[in-house]
Amino acid sequence: MFRGSRDQCDLVMNVSAADRCAFVKSTEDCGLVDGFLSYLRLVFCLLPPHLSPLTVTLCMFWLLCLFVVLGLTASKFFCPNLSAISTTLRLTHNVAGVTFLALGNGAPDVFSAMVAFSHPHTAGLAVGALFGAGVFVTTVVAGGVALVKPFTVASRPFLRDVIFYMAAVFWTFLILYRGTIELGETLGYLGLYAIYVFTVIISAYIYNRQKHSSHTTIQNGSSTLTDTGSSDSDTEVLSSSAVSDDPEYEEEYRPLLPYSSSTSHILLSSLNPVDLRKWRRSSWRWRLLKAVRAPLEVLLLLCIPVVDPDQEDRNWRRPLNCLHLVTAPLVCVLTFQSGAYGTYLIQGQVPVWLLALLPGALLAAAMYCTTANDRPPPYHSLLALLGFVVSAVLISAVASEVVSLLHMLGVVLSLSNTVLGLTVLAWGNSIGDCFADITIARQGYPRMAISACFGGIIFNMLFGVGLGCLVRIFQTHNAVQLEPAGLLTWVLAGSLGLSLVLSFVTVPLCRFHLSRAYGVFLLLFYAAFLAAALLTEFGTIRLP
Repeated sequence: MFRGSRDQCDLVMNVSAADRCAFVKSTEDCGLVDGFLSYLRLVFCLLPPHLSPLTVTLCMFWLLCLFVVLGLTASKFFCPNLSAISTTLRLTHNVAGVTFLALGNGAPDVFSAMVAFSHPHTAGLAVGALFGAGVFVTTVVAGGVALVKPFTVASRPFLRDVIFYMAAVFWTFLILYRGTIELGETLGYLGLYAIYVFTVIISAYIYNRQKHSSHTTIQNGSSTLTDTGSSDSDTEVLSSSAVSDDPEYEEEYRPLLPYSSSTSHILLSSLNPVDLRKWRRSSWRWRLLKAVRAPLEVLLLLCIPVVDPDQEDRNWRRPLNCLHLVTAPLVCVLTFQSGAYGTYLIQGQVPVWLLALLPGALLAAAMYCTTANDRPPPYHSLLALLGFVVSAVLISAVASEVVSLLHMLGVVLSLSNTVLGLTVLAWGNSIGDCFADITIARQGYPRMAISACFGGIIFNMLFGVGLGCLVRIFQTHNAVQLEPAGLLTWVLAGSLGLSLVLSFVTVPLCRFHLSRAYGVFLLLFYAAFLAAALLTEFGTIRLP
């Protein structure tokens, strides 16, 4: 992607197995590490050469763990805190959906792209992941939704999202063709997303006015008292049904007498990621996955506060929230820029982590002495901001590890970063959205699922490329010089553009009805794209 992207470290596989460790240690390019670990040295220097496949296998297992941490941090901590912030700011659902919710859902993709664009050796990962995830979401996820629940898509939102996404892809295609991106063009990515947000808000406003106008016309002649009464009764029915369906409010789980839990009991229950009632009702597969994820969830619960506006006490846990004031700053210091400041000494004497620990301990003591276990303080919403910052720093650090690890796999397996991006990185970041959207469709909300498909990837494309190149420009004070990584980049861009054009033409011709046949067509399209990409990577398909 960047000029001279074929770094010297890629030549390590041309050296004999016995000399690869010395080659990695003596080659400067192999020492350029953005993560906590130098994975190239781990593979070639940790174990004897004949055991290198074992090291690669362990690294791939570690990659799976990193994807789990990315998903947990985004879904359990990053998104809820963003929701709390949007609720505190009293944002409308449309504004929150295309800003905070999009950032929460696309955090792994955006941070991975920013990290990948920040280094010439891994820039191909960013393009491969963004384009590959775009093709995956618009074909596999959308096709899966159509297979599970055939439905009629909302015409105007669908056309709006497809048009904006086609504009973003076409803009990226032109920049790749020109081979350079200036500061103004980088800001244009962010400006295009601002226009998209404005369009969503205006569209929602016009739709609500039209709906209100038609409703007023239909209800003309009815008394205001009757309308108010029916509205209130509907609200009461919905509220009572919602309460009865929620197991948290089932009568058998309510205590007969009020009681107050001790501080130690609150702390231990707050750190328990397993709901025993759900555990008893769930299948053995769910239990196995939960058992694997539980230790990671406990560590994250210790470090990241979560404010939940949907709960009565907004998830106020006094002992744990006080502990967060100590652990959260430490996590930020130890993980920011892959731990660069973890051992840094101010004037050669005072470590930075100690400077973060002392104020946090004082604030924690003050909060503990001035609050109660059963009532959140007025400033409890500020913990959502702290949780947002900590989870964002942690996601960025984990994304750096993922990018470094994928770069190592590309060197060892002699694969380009682009093909790793469009497969491993794109699948890892998108598979959670795939299951979530299909589950939403299966529950009877296919329109919501298809809106999430297109709305999220627009944000990922514009912010991933825009912020990634913006950071790169500020680091180098020069325009980013891009060079397409051969034919594979054009296969990626062409496939994504073709899938969008087919959706833009085919769906209106089908009167915006997504049938199972259309879902099968989308899945076959992705299979053909993946085959073409892999054949191009291995040289079977090449330019004459």
